[in-house]
Amino acid sequence: MSTPTPVTALARRWRLEVNMGTAEAADWQLCPAITSFEWSAEPNHEDSSTYDDDGWAGNTKTGQAWEVQATFNRKTSTDFTAYHPVHEKLRAVAMGWGADSEVPVRWMDRNGLPEAYQGSALVEWAPSGGETNDLDQVEVTLTGNGPLSQITNPLAA
Repeated sequence: MSTPTPVTALARRWRLEVNMGTAEAADWQLCPAITSFEWSAEPNHEDSSTYDDDGWAGNTKTGQAWEVQATFNRKTSTDFTAYHPVHEKLRAVAMGWGADSEVPVRWMDRNGLPEAYQGSALVEWAPSGGETNDLDQVEVTLTGNGPLSQITNPLAA
């Protein structure tokens, strides 16, 4: 393995995909036109200090939650009769209930570096609105429902 050089990774390295198929027959498709992407996996720590710790604080990780926030330019067909199918899937899931309110997602380093994650998420859909000359953008929040798994990057060489 080569030693990393002092080149800074770019924020645009992330690629978000949505499973357009089923659990049995996954069909991972790109969510195009992302202009902003942020994710977090915040742990929950509880104080587990005891008298035996000689005054030092003790902490125990008792849970973890994950979330993705992405903004994208809404894409349509060239004749303006249909939205991009992945964007439509996210919008439909945001309006769903029960099993219809959750979607499998994954994101990875688009350059094939090892960082890649997968999980099932609830979707919040928030159109940005704007002025007459603004692009149609949507802010999507994917709130993890269950574990976030580290996966092998499907784009790795």
